[in-house]
Amino acid sequence: MKLYDIVFSPTGGTQKVATLLTDALEGEVTRVDLTDSKQDFRAVQLTQEDVAVLSVPSYGGRVPAVAVERIAMLNGHDARAILVCVYGNRAYEDTLVELEDVAKQAGFRVIAAVAAVAEHSIARQFASGRPDTQDATQLSEFAKQIQGKLSAGNAAEPAIPGNRPCKKAGGAGMVPKPTKACIQCGICAEKCPVQAIDQENSKKVDEKACISCMRCVSVCPHAARKVSPVLLSAVGLALKKVCSERKDCELFL
Repeated sequence: MKLYDIVFSPTGGTQKVATLLTDALEGEVTRVDLTDSKQDFRAVQLTQEDVAVLSVPSYGGRVPAVAVERIAMLNGHDARAILVCVYGNRAYEDTLVELEDVAKQAGFRVIAAVAAVAEHSIARQFASGRPDTQDATQLSEFAKQIQGKLSAGNAAEPAIPGNRPCKKAGGAGMVPKPTKACIQCGICAEKCPVQAIDQENSKKVDEKACISCMRCVSVCPHAARKVSPVLLSAVGLALKKVCSERKDCELFL
C-alpha cells in the first residue's frame, strides 16, 4: 500500500495539517503538490490498494476552483481517500462536501474526513499558531482510528456535512501588489499556483486570474508583496467576531 499526500497548500497551513495525519498513518508516502502548475496531474495513477490524503484550504466555504480542476485530473482507480479541509477559524461551510464529490468523480472511495483549523492566510492574527499541540494530538488519535478502519477493510462512507448544490463562490478581491522593495527576482511568478504573475515582469498581475491565495506574499524573500492595508483592516474587523473563539477539529469516520 502506498500513501499519497495530495495537497493544495499555497501558504503552508493545509500542508501542516496533512502532514500531521500522514505521519501517523502507515505506508510509504508519495507527495503530490497541487499548487505546481507545471505538473502533469493526469500522470498520477493510484491503485485500489492505495490510500490518499486529499487536502485543500477552504476559500469562502468552497474548494479553490483550481484545486477542483487538478484533483479531477487524478486517476483514483478506487483508492481510499481521507478528505481534509483547512480553514482560518471562521467556517468551512460546503468545502468538505464539494471535496467529497470531486474525489468520487476522480475515482476515489471516501472513508474519512477532517475539517481542521490553521492560521488564516490573509488575516493572520486569527488562528495564529494553529495547528497547535492540541490539534496535533487530536489528529494523531484520529489517524489511529482511520488506520484501524483501513486494517479492518472497512470502506464505509462517513456522513459529511454540507449543501448540494454548494453555496455560490465569491470573488477573489484581495490581490497582493509589489512594493518598492521588489527586485524582480521572479520567485513569486514561479510559485504562483495559477500563473497570475507575469514571468518577465513580476510587477504585472492578472487580477482576474489571482485567487487571493497569498502564496506570493508567503514566498517572497524580501517581503515585497502586500495587500492593501485598508482592505486588510476591513477584513480583520469583519472577521473579528466570528473568528475569535477557538474552533476544534471536526472528525468524520
